[in-house]
Amino acid sequence: MTALLATAACSVRDEPRPRWFSASPSATGASPVGERSAGSGAGLTEAQAQASLITGADLGEPWGPTRGASTWRDGLLKATTQDRDCQRLLDALYTEEFFGVPAGPRATAAFDAADTDAQLRYQVAAHPPADVDRTLAWLKSLPGKCGEFTATTTRGGVQAVQVSDMPLPPVGDARQALRVTLAGETEEGELTYLTMDLAAVRVGEEAITLTHAGLDEVHEEVTQQTAELGAQRLTEITKRGRAQI
Repeated sequence: MTALLATAACSVRDEPRPRWFSASPSATGASPVGERSAGSGAGLTEAQAQASLITGADLGEPWGPTRGASTWRDGLLKATTQDRDCQRLLDALYTEEFFGVPAGPRATAAFDAADTDAQLRYQVAAHPPADVDRTLAWLKSLPGKCGEFTATTTRGGVQAVQVSDMPLPPVGDARQALRVTLAGETEEGELTYLTMDLAAVRVGEEAITLTHAGLDEVHEEVTQQTAELGAQRLTEITKRGRAQI
């Protein structure tokens, strides 16, 4: 795992890690890896899914355990638009359920940045690979289908939404990432600008879903490096599980 952490130190553009992204080798080696349950195929056990999660030690300062859903989640993401694909995207960003009901164990970790309102949510769950790949293909099509559109929040505010592609390192079996921005104003006339990164990676029969969002600056390299490290960790734990069969 130490080699994996060293590899993850480089981002997509070979830039150094931000100061707050300091992966710790101890964070990857301490978690238990249980045996697979009968009839689970190549899927992970619940203990293995938990062991594959990103931790606070990986993210470093200023990240810490989440204090709960931010107010911008209901205020901005709970919105409607006319286009079916764009509405599906908004719904998925709000619920963070991109691949439907898992076919096996699910493990989730969530973090807040102490110096901003940014939140990062990381999930590993078992899903049929064909279903995941179809969803990834749909996500890839969204910058063309929903590059720019408007959405109305439940309070009647209008958001100008932009959807663009985000590059990811070549990790996992399949992957896709997007950056979504929502610009509008509150009922009091205060301008708002929400940035939300979404990264999804398939590793065998498991799918990683990562969202990273906030009203302040959201650094895409944090999204990219977290997805890279998480995919490498999940790949290693999957290999360890197969060795136990």
